[in-house]
Amino acid sequence: MSTLHLLLNAVTVIFIAATMFAAGLGTTWPDLRAVLTDGPLLALVLLANLVVLPLLGWGIAALFGLPAPAFVALLLIASSPGGPFGAKLGMVQRGDVAAGAAAQVLLAALGSITFGPTVNVLLNAANMGGGVSLEVATLMLTVAVLQLVPFAVGLVMRHQAAPTARAWHPAAATVSNVTFLAVLAGMLVGNWRDIVALIASLSLLAGSLLAAVAFVLGTVLATGPRPRRTTMGGVAAVHNAGPALAAVGIAFDNEPAVLGALAAVLLSGLATALPIATVLSRRRNGPTPGSRTAPEPCPPSGPPGE
Repeated sequence: MSTLHLLLNAVTVIFIAATMFAAGLGTTWPDLRAVLTDGPLLALVLLANLVVLPLLGWGIAALFGLPAPAFVALLLIASSPGGPFGAKLGMVQRGDVAAGAAAQVLLAALGSITFGPTVNVLLNAANMGGGVSLEVATLMLTVAVLQLVPFAVGLVMRHQAAPTARAWHPAAATVSNVTFLAVLAGMLVGNWRDIVALIASLSLLAGSLLAAVAFVLGTVLATGPRPRRTTMGGVAAVHNAGPALAAVGIAFDNEPAVLGALAAVLLSGLATALPIATVLSRRRNGPTPGSRTAPEPCPPSGPPGE
């Protein structure tokens, strides 16, 4: 593995951990409970991300007649929910950060289990073969270390030491923002030849369309106020690259064409979802839901809450 890839992997790890830590610092117990006990919202989010979007990815790949590497890449991405960029988009659009972080972490955990079977079914249905077989325990451990743990640490700090959490939140958000830009730049520099080669194949357009339609579906298949619904749209629009990269390594022996297509689909999706979140942010004023910055009283004794 080249030095650039090693550096990009290290920065990506920092980005994921910092993003989830910042999300935890900005989330209160009542915010989190409100999401996890909202049965209709959870049912719609799971339906959109675990069922509708994988089928959407298959449909778009077939509609555009993508070459095999790009076809496989689009299916892998569409079947891997819970990307940490979803939490970042919730911050960018000034949406419901608590709801977005809770949904993203839940989808990442469940997606580590559903990814392999879903991809197998879609690849076989599309006559792509592949026989993807992944170790569920390894994927779940990766999700736990990089996403669940930082989020939980931030959440506990917010509950047990609210002043410290508020003081640390700006620094964590800054690290998240800087590493976010570094990851984007690294992916562009490291895979630009493969990305340019895919322009004529409509692969970039397919990735953009998947992200745009997913943003709309995620918003429509959600409940609650508009900021919460558009936050769920952002969560649906971006995907978890970890399982997809593991599948390329295990089932496709890190084939360069598939890796390049995977980078192209990820980047085109981010390039589509980020402007949507930015436009939403400009239309909103006031504090970000689920991420209050004004001084709060110390939590009372008794049941968790602020």
